[in-house]
Amino acid sequence: MKKNSRRTFIRDLSLGAVMLHPGMAPFYTMRDSMQLGLVTYLWGKDWDVPTIIKNCKAANILGVELRTEHAHGVDPGLSPTQQQEVRQRFADSPVTLVGLGTNQDYHHPDQAKLRASIDRTKEFIRLSQAVGGSGVKVKPNAIPKEVPVVKTIEQIGNALNEVASYAADFGQEIRVEVHGEVTQELPVLKSILDVADHPNVKVCWNCNDQDLWGDGLKANFELVRDRFGATVHVRELNIGPYPYQDLMGLLVKSRYQGWILLECRTDPADKVRAMQEQYTVFKEMIRKVG
Repeated sequence: MKKNSRRTFIRDLSLGAVMLHPGMAPFYTMRDSMQLGLVTYLWGKDWDVPTIIKNCKAANILGVELRTEHAHGVDPGLSPTQQQEVRQRFADSPVTLVGLGTNQDYHHPDQAKLRASIDRTKEFIRLSQAVGGSGVKVKPNAIPKEVPVVKTIEQIGNALNEVASYAADFGQEIRVEVHGEVTQELPVLKSILDVADHPNVKVCWNCNDQDLWGDGLKANFELVRDRFGATVHVRELNIGPYPYQDLMGLLVKSRYQGWILLECRTDPADKVRAMQEQYTVFKEMIRKVG
């Protein structure tokens, strides 16, 4: 895409910020603006694209982030014809291709590995645009012990700025999953984001135990809320101790508009039925927000 496309993308981001101003949307529309989707993590990893669409439609879960290297085969290397086929399948269905979920990360002390991951991210950006997605998920994955912490934080942040600038030319978000043994701690992620100040670097909240550390969920949420993008990852909403009801309250009250994507860890025999159950739980949680 040309520079005009980049300017259009930044303009649209600015217009979106205006449209989402708290004074311009009633509270009830904020409830309705969050939609439940699926990450093809464990649920969906063995499905091809037609099956993903069919099963999501059956569960009324109408968005999907395609985790790469899964049975759907939506990875770099698809021919232009195959890319168009994927794009058309989603366009002809009620299911939105939210984007691609990659394992690309930028903490590597080996600069050749770092450059390879940046270049691979750019391949996924081009692919996401070609198949109709709106963004690419990446990770900060670690803080190597043999490198000063500040140096790694700067390296990750600078790499994110590079891929975010590139992605803007293709109308794609860079979605930074809150991930990694140390980097999923919200103060650490905030330090990365302070370096990664390109407006197209967005946070993908990931519902980790570390969200509750320090001053707790609300404080950690507010630390990065202004950088949220179009995706939030959750696990099963009715399993485990994570305070999902509190999270839904924070999202609704902060007027979040985006996808809540199921990245489930269990292995039910009937995954479509399990997705339907999660949809019901999600709607009830949103209804309960006071």
